[in-house]
Amino acid sequence: MSARFTRYLLLSSFTFVVFGLSVAGAAQPEPWQIGLQEPAGSIAQKATDLHNLLLVIITLISVFVLGLLVFVGWRFRRESNPKPSKTTHNTVIEILWTVVPVLILVVIAVPSFRLLYYMDETKNAEMVIKVTANQWYWNYEYMDEQISFDSYMLKDDELQAGQPRLLSVDNPLIVPDNTKIKFLVTGNDVMHSFFVPSLAVQTYAFVGRSNEVWIDVPPGEKTYYGQCNQICGVNHSFMPIVVKALARDKYEKWLLEAKKDFALSDGPDYIQLASVKK
Repeated sequence: MSARFTRYLLLSSFTFVVFGLSVAGAAQPEPWQIGLQEPAGSIAQKATDLHNLLLVIITLISVFVLGLLVFVGWRFRRESNPKPSKTTHNTVIEILWTVVPVLILVVIAVPSFRLLYYMDETKNAEMVIKVTANQWYWNYEYMDEQISFDSYMLKDDELQAGQPRLLSVDNPLIVPDNTKIKFLVTGNDVMHSFFVPSLAVQTYAFVGRSNEVWIDVPPGEKTYYGQCNQICGVNHSFMPIVVKALARDKYEKWLLEAKKDFALSDGPDYIQLASVKK
């Protein structure tokens, strides 16, 4: 092994370790990532389990069909079948290719419907947050606390050490860990989509309509990154989502400060007191 290769290997290992430590407390896309992000919460875990089940089923079907095509191409080639068969139908095969796909669909449908109904259960939430999509930023309103603030993506010259480019924002969505949260997602202009992969939450934002969705933030302080994944205009790729989970005591401290900085007025038309970027 040459000295140059050894230096390259050590440098690569060091870079990998440093990068791994920097994202240990964050859920975000990683270089060369193939699979899903690490699931956070019961919905994400169930969705990941369903994805893995479907991957196995689809792989088995694909391998079977490929093997069947190879076998038929070899078995019924011209050299071994100079006189082609004139078979028009086969009752057993026709029953099998009808019954087997139905059974496969049933196997897929059972966990799929279970997950759909589980995701639709939005009651018993510990807190409610209204999410409003705009071109091109997010507004978060804590319904029970009467606070609201906008969340804009940070520009390159505003980033601090450890903040990922194109994913960091000035005001992240702060939530307490180990909490069930219901989101009311709506929009002010064109169609948007609120999407945080690791929490398995994605719902569309329309004008004049509120879509309900919920997440259960797992225990532990962590930052979850997402983005609008519905093409909504020229700056569609510049409206990231940052959900930052804090321990309950730290969340309460943040809430006290937030009520000073982001309080809503008591009038019919809420006035946001936070500074708004032009």
